[in-house]
Amino acid sequence: MNLLELARVYPQRPEGGVPDWMLGHFRRRTISFADGRSDERTQVHWLQSRTFTIDLRLPDAPALPVREWQDYAAAELRLLANHEGWMADSIWADGMLSWRGGVSLQLHNRWPEPARLQRIGNCMIEFGTTGAYVEDWRLQAGSGPLIGLRLLEECDAESAEVLRRGGGLILCGERLGWVHGRAVEPSESALQLRERAELAHGSAEALAALFDCETSLACVDQQGRYQVALSTVPARVGQSVSLEGFELLGAGRVCQRLQRPDGRAVVRTFLIDTLEPDWHADLATPSTEQAQRWFASEGETLSRYLEVLS
Repeated sequence: MNLLELARVYPQRPEGGVPDWMLGHFRRRTISFADGRSDERTQVHWLQSRTFTIDLRLPDAPALPVREWQDYAAAELRLLANHEGWMADSIWADGMLSWRGGVSLQLHNRWPEPARLQRIGNCMIEFGTTGAYVEDWRLQAGSGPLIGLRLLEECDAESAEVLRRGGGLILCGERLGWVHGRAVEPSESALQLRERAELAHGSAEALAALFDCETSLACVDQQGRYQVALSTVPARVGQSVSLEGFELLGAGRVCQRLQRPDGRAVVRTFLIDTLEPDWHADLATPSTEQAQRWFASEGETLSRYLEVLS
């Protein structure tokens, strides 16, 4: 069964989770730091399901060429090792959002502090609680399904060998986020991923293990396929994310049976976070009657140059 069909036939959503205004796909417009400098160029995307987040952060540069791991130069490996992609549980309490667990390309938590969030219109502002930074996120308009699935594991269909552990899928309208965890996490080390990648330069096996974690953002094309536009894995750009082969297992789980590009048949098992076939991302947020009267009375100047910023 196609995943979109599964959401129509078996709709469900959890109790609680983050507020509705936090759901969907957000693109970061800017981050400003306490020293007065700002970054508008790093490509950052946040996809939010009811109870978990997918986050992707890439440099403003073309994707690196696809090579065998041992053929990447040390400088290229450092660039790849500075990519960021992860999924984690979203903990919402007292106007603060924090993240727990999940899987990540990075081997340490680069964003450890909780965030205070407020949204007005399509603009969601995230304040770091230490005063280190503030981020301006913009909701990307969309409607259609909202689907969140946590990946438990991916196994070989014949041998049941575990090939991947952890990850997730968030589909919101025309955007899809996908995280694919490693089969085995690297051993503990005081070194960061970029340092370990440079030390492993030339070793295909060691590099493949370090980088065996994918975060991708896909966009729907004219044929309704979700094609990868951005990814921590250069080879994934331009490929599609399959929505076929899904089956409801019961007890809050679904599985997906598919064949990988290398011909290997695999089974993925997911926990359902939400299956909502008719979701809508509203760019507007509520305001008081006083605010609405003020805006109407001052509209001649307030509306001079208004546009939707994304």
